[in-house]
Amino acid sequence: MDIKYYDFKTPIGKMIIFFSSKGIIYLGLSDDKGEFIIKCMNQKYGQTRKVDKCHYSYHNQIIEYLIGKRKKFSLSLDLHGTDFQKKVWMELLNITYGETKSYKEIAISIGVPKGYRAVGGALNRNPVIIVVPCHRVIGTDGNLVGFGGGLDLKERLLTLERENI
Repeated sequence: MDIKYYDFKTPIGKMIIFFSSKGIIYLGLSDDKGEFIIKCMNQKYGQTRKVDKCHYSYHNQIIEYLIGKRKKFSLSLDLHGTDFQKKVWMELLNITYGETKSYKEIAISIGVPKGYRAVGGALNRNPVIIVVPCHRVIGTDGNLVGFGGGLDLKERLLTLERENI
């Protein structure tokens, strides 16, 4: 499997993106952990290859989103996970820009009404933040809970969306 990657600057910090010929495999913040992420991806997929971002345009849509100029992505994804995780991640793609759903609502919508904790586990393993919008999932009581980028970033992303509806 030929996996390529590059990093790029955004309004929320430096990000790194890994992709195959099918689409994005991983997107995450990399400010202080870029080397660790590369090492993990090499262990998981074999040797990855850094490429020059000027030959690829994945980052353009992400930056457009982060500055409030994009509400929907048209990026190809190559998600790797269990069938359950992929089912959860695909359901997240149905949450409309500016809206939120609870873990319980996601569990019900995928046919596992008592599986909200398992949904939380799948969100914790979401390899493509922002594009697969796990930041739009909140607690049943409306509180912000759990987000790999931290609750401050989750609030920032939700605020960005509310302000640009």
